Order: sequence, then C-alpha cells, then structure tokens
Amino acid sequence: MALKVELKPGEKLLVGNCIITNSDQRTRLFIDGHAPILREKDILTSETANTPAKRIYLAVQLMYIEEDSDKATASYNEMSRDFVAAVPSSLPIVDQINNEILTGSLYKALKAAQRLIEYEQDLLSHASARRSGVSTDGESR
Repeated sequence: MALKVELKPGEKLLVGNCIITNSDQRTRLFIDGHAPILREKDILTSETANTPAKRIYLAVQLMYIEEDSDKATASYNEMSRDFVAAVPSSLPIVDQINNEILTGSLYKALKAAQRLIEYEQDLLSHASARRSGVSTDGESR
C-alpha cells in the first residue's frame, strides 16, 4: 500500500537523501518503497536542535535517514542516558524510543522522540511558571 502525502504550496519533503520541494499548488503524492520519508515540519537541523530532547530527536532522525548510523547511534545512547539521569521521570518515553530502535522501527522511534520533546517543553513551562510565582526575596507572590 502506497503512502499518500499531501504537500502545501512550497512545502518540502525528504525522500531518501533527496529533498523534494512542492510548487505553488497543493500536491498529492503516492510513494511506494522503503526509503525514509520526512515532512519539512518534522526535520530538525543541528541549528534547530537547541534543547537536550531535540538533540536526541536529531540523533534518531540521523539514524532514520542515514545508511551508516553508528555515529548517530552512539550519540543517541550517550544523550539518552544523560537525559534520563537528569530527568528520571522521562524513562518510560526513552524506553519506548529504545524499544523502537531495537526493533528497527526508526520512524516510530522518531514519533516517540517527538513526545520526549513535548515532555521536556512541559517540564520547562512548569518550571518557568513556578519561578514567576516566587519573588526575589524568596516569598511567594
């Protein structure tokens, strides 16, 4: 069964190691095969991977799109261990990413890594909200 992808005008799509850029009209593509496929909105670069969870996502993304992913795998393993050490409550999400990687389901691992980014963002938002409720003299406002 072919994968159906609808692209907005100007939207980009990664297929294998090629970037496809849509023209000025909506387009529907049907893709058969086993090449890695990512929408523009799901692609991170080293510049946009600016948090620990995003760097983990980037490592998984590189495992997904590169044929020789040993360096990305080693990087992922180190970063995920450090992340869980710093945020033990993230272990269930990291375990899911690990399981997907071990079974070769790298696209599913990317989706789980996206949940890790969302979890990290929730933690940061919560911490930021708590800080804004504390005055500089240490008393709650």
